[in-house]
Amino acid sequence: MNFDHIKAIGFDLFNTLIHVEPDTLKKANKRLISSLRQSGFSIEDEPFQKAHLQAALRFIEQTKRDGRETHNRFWISAALEELGYPVSPDDARIAGAVDAYFSAFFDSCRLIPGTLEMLETVKGPYRLGLLSNFTHAPAGKAIMDLMGLAPHFEVTLISGELGYRKPHPLVFRRLVEELHVDKAEILYVGDDPEPDIYGALQAGLQPVWSTYVRDHNIPRGSGILSRGNEMPDGEVPRISSWPDFLSMLSKP
Repeated sequence: MNFDHIKAIGFDLFNTLIHVEPDTLKKANKRLISSLRQSGFSIEDEPFQKAHLQAALRFIEQTKRDGRETHNRFWISAALEELGYPVSPDDARIAGAVDAYFSAFFDSCRLIPGTLEMLETVKGPYRLGLLSNFTHAPAGKAIMDLMGLAPHFEVTLISGELGYRKPHPLVFRRLVEELHVDKAEILYVGDDPEPDIYGALQAGLQPVWSTYVRDHNIPRGSGILSRGNEMPDGEVPRISSWPDFLSMLSKP
């Protein structure tokens, strides 16, 4: 496959450029519960975790139907109400708990080997954009800063700000608009077949399937919104490392 016509590259974030340690979600939930207790809610671990998971799954089911992004504050509010604490999702105590939850990610994110070097190589010849499914955009941007990723991108789009998440066509349309090139001139690199590969294909972009995390048996720890382990159909370029990617781009 020839990529001479490509002028821009879009990247997914989690499990494409970075991954998280396997115990991240466990740490995040502990910090969430601790924050709520410090705010005066007398909650026990198991009942809250059960109510929180059930609430999250309800909101996620709606997200799968219409593509609209959900947010952790709604899950927490619904869980607290289930346990007898009617609290608005916009309550400052819930905002503090959300921040506490995502603070666990700041300690646990790791770059895929060679990521910064790869970005440094491609950011001259190509315009670079990031398009990530992540409910809490401030945390996503903070992670990018901590990992040294932010300076490499002309465009950074996170579903928590956009209001929709991949594979909804709106988010890919925004990527195309902000990169200022034709959709057929954009590669989109991601690990998750449904949102990344099928989403890009349906939007008219050329997807590239990154399987480093899959091939190295690294747990997909970015959250319960991850889609799973399905395989893309058809002729989609597959890479298992950034040298693979650079080699693919350089082929005539």
